[in-house]
Amino acid sequence: MKDAKLAVLIDADNVPYKNIKEMLDEIAKYGNPTIKRIYADWTKQTASGWKGVLLENAITPIQQYSYTTGKNSSDSALIIDAMDLLYSEKVDGFCIVSSDSDFTRLATRLREAAMFVIGIGEKKTPKPFITACDKFIYIEILKKEQEQEQETIEKQDKPSKQKAETPSVSKIDARLINLIKNSIDEISDDSGWAFLGALGSFIIKKKTDFDPRNYGFQKLFPLIKSIGKFEIEEKQTGDNNIRHIYIKNK
Repeated sequence: MKDAKLAVLIDADNVPYKNIKEMLDEIAKYGNPTIKRIYADWTKQTASGWKGVLLENAITPIQQYSYTTGKNSSDSALIIDAMDLLYSEKVDGFCIVSSDSDFTRLATRLREAAMFVIGIGEKKTPKPFITACDKFIYIEILKKEQEQEQETIEKQDKPSKQKAETPSVSKIDARLINLIKNSIDEISDDSGWAFLGALGSFIIKKKTDFDPRNYGFQKLFPLIKSIGKFEIEEKQTGDNNIRHIYIKNK
């Protein structure tokens, strides 16, 4: 997917502007954001914060007047553009940046057309929109990473491997542990071992907003290791000391 062409469509009314650089850096991990558009009524004072970051990040502003009080007209403009881009066949996937559940049907429709759909929004995002995406990323994670990076530069401290590496936005609880356990059972071989890479992909299919960073870890392996309820086996592949990691329920 790294060479995939992505359309990034931002709902300015429902996401903060301060972390736009971190959002775009995150999107770049999944593909090349060839189209970047942001939707708002730019005549309103509430959209003024975005204006300073648009040129810096090469985002095209789309003007959408609010014809009716209390209605978010930016939603319809974003949806129409998304469908136009879908039928133009110019992109391989979409990133919808919003915390609004109004885009649930759009995300579902895009996935029905075999498009890869990433959602980015705040922790308050309604569950229907989160589950409608292939992958959903919380903005709070990106904020925490930025803060942690700044603290690391200032303190030059190295965190313990067994503790959370970055501030978390979710707690490790019984639901998470059961999710991992059940996923291992479902994809493991006859001896009960599951390949870590396959496990991570499978969990995301079941829970699209799953991300080790939600729990304070950069990767899945240290998260699983910190829980202490799984057997771990590392196998050398003989190729430049690359290791394959397997996980098993205790």
